[in-house]
Amino acid sequence: MINIAVLGYGTIGSGVIEVLKTNCESIAKRAGDQIDVKYVLDLREFPGDPIMEKLVHDVNTILEDPEVKIICEVMGGVEPAFTFVKSALLKGKSVVTSNKELVAKHGAELINMAKEHNLNFLFEASVGGGIPIIRPLNQSLTADEIVEITGILNGTTNYILSKMCDEGLGFEAALAEAQKLGYAERNPAADVEGHDACRKIAILSSLAFGMQVDYEDIYTEGITKITDIDILYSKALGAKIKLFATSIRDNDRVYAMVAPAMIKSNHPLFSVNDVFNGIFVRGNVIGDVMFYGSGAGKLPTASAVVADIVDAAKHFGKNIWTIWSSKKLELTDVNQVKHRFFLRVKGSAQDVKDQVAKLFGEVEEVKAEGIQGEYAFISESISEQDVKEKINKLADVLSLIRVRF
Repeated sequence: MINIAVLGYGTIGSGVIEVLKTNCESIAKRAGDQIDVKYVLDLREFPGDPIMEKLVHDVNTILEDPEVKIICEVMGGVEPAFTFVKSALLKGKSVVTSNKELVAKHGAELINMAKEHNLNFLFEASVGGGIPIIRPLNQSLTADEIVEITGILNGTTNYILSKMCDEGLGFEAALAEAQKLGYAERNPAADVEGHDACRKIAILSSLAFGMQVDYEDIYTEGITKITDIDILYSKALGAKIKLFATSIRDNDRVYAMVAPAMIKSNHPLFSVNDVFNGIFVRGNVIGDVMFYGSGAGKLPTASAVVADIVDAAKHFGKNIWTIWSSKKLELTDVNQVKHRFFLRVKGSAQDVKDQVAKLFGEVEEVKAEGIQGEYAFISESISEQDVKEKINKLADVLSLIRVRF
């Protein structure tokens, strides 16, 4: 019998209990023994729920019990999760977590602590929900030098953009529908402003390049400025707008950013719609690899958490090596990165075309049926700094979106 404890009985915590119960026999075979949830930690009471038999309110009950070998942290947030996880490792217990905030902030430190105590700190569910991506980066793609990771890493924003594209909804209407269906929180800022995707690409970058990538250093732009007019232009181009979280290595330089991007059907992530996530990885040997699936949700995320529990159970007394140094990776200044840009400028083509040509040189004009009083175009490849300087010389820039074709 392998005794574990679950910290947090919310959506993911209850999902972990459900997965362990539903697939108990097959999980036991894979783990080599029966997995039993001895404790569940939560401040709340759950009258009528069988979990009450296992419920405790003091984490020390769990930490001081030598029978508990694995702790599953699904509370979310940095504190008190970090304090609890650190204490668990010091008490000789391996830890699995779905907590992206915790991993992005303290991943390197906790991995190193686990190594020192011959334990494991596993976090497959922290990025991509049920999509396996951490384990492939850590184990399956170790023969490659990763040169690019680009992902649609947030189901909420992908759902909103899909609704805007497929049904012609404005941003506010699409957001309201996402909230109604439970895909978006009452306060959706973490999703729609790009912060959730930013933490996830920071984790993936740290693993891919073996050094600490601080999410605070990543340029982050959400989808709140994307309008139904932008969507009409993208359709006229045969393109879609997606929120991309990207990390690219060019020789010894790495840059990372989160921002909307316009892509066409030849891009691997073009068909990733609704609440699904997709992660594109390019290696210098294997080439292009795609990971696709449910990026969030109770059971998909819980499935990834339980997979880590099984991995930890199979490796008692043996650390699963993860290369993630606490040494900080200095990212390239994003202002030096080059893209093509889609821009909309208020005013008729006759009024602004010459000024655009003087600033940007040769551009690709874009027209969409029924839209008047503005001029839209796609620039040649220029740096982020250059485009900022140029648009400062233009009056009434209505939109700026990076183009990946």
